[in-house]
Amino acid sequence: MPEPTRRSAPIPPWYDDLDGSLAEGWGLLVRGAADRRSPMHTVAVATVDAAGLPSVRTVVLRAADPARWRIRFHTDARSRKLEELARRPAVAVLAYHPPAKIQLRLTGTARVLAGETAAPIWAQVTPHGRQCYRVAKAPGEPIASPADGAVMDADGQDRFRAVEVDVDSIEWLYLAAAGHRRARFRRDPDGHIAGEWLVP
Repeated sequence: MPEPTRRSAPIPPWYDDLDGSLAEGWGLLVRGAADRRSPMHTVAVATVDAAGLPSVRTVVLRAADPARWRIRFHTDARSRKLEELARRPAVAVLAYHPPAKIQLRLTGTARVLAGETAAPIWAQVTPHGRQCYRVAKAPGEPIASPADGAVMDADGQDRFRAVEVDVDSIEWLYLAAAGHRRARFRRDPDGHIAGEWLVP
């Protein structure tokens, strides 16, 4: 009996289109920020530590703005990543969407929002989400037992920080049986965007 024929996935309309590929990437990020079931709802964010080494962790993507080339995630004011961003605000972000077979590598500069600037964002955080910022001990602090990490002592708003990343470059990779596609896009300070194809 002959083996069943494998069908290749249809070629998407943006396959050989730089502008279309960029729009598809941003579309995945926008959906990732809005849908907790999306593979891009969580992304890896890398900063530079005090020794000059890469420091990476997974964060929840909270917003993506294609018009401004900006993304946002939230963190605790006492977190190590904020110490690292205070020294050097350079950020790299990795997002991957397995069903779409698209990987995005973003670089940019972080800006930390706190107090009144972050208040409108805090107002949108769910009660469950606010629990993270009410914890008495700082993230990563040693504790005697797991239960010590659940003790709460504040409403959390003073510890809440929103981190906006102004993206300056996006490297886009699409994995396809017909042939992979890879491109790089850069945005200058005036908002002009330039794209180029890369060898996959």
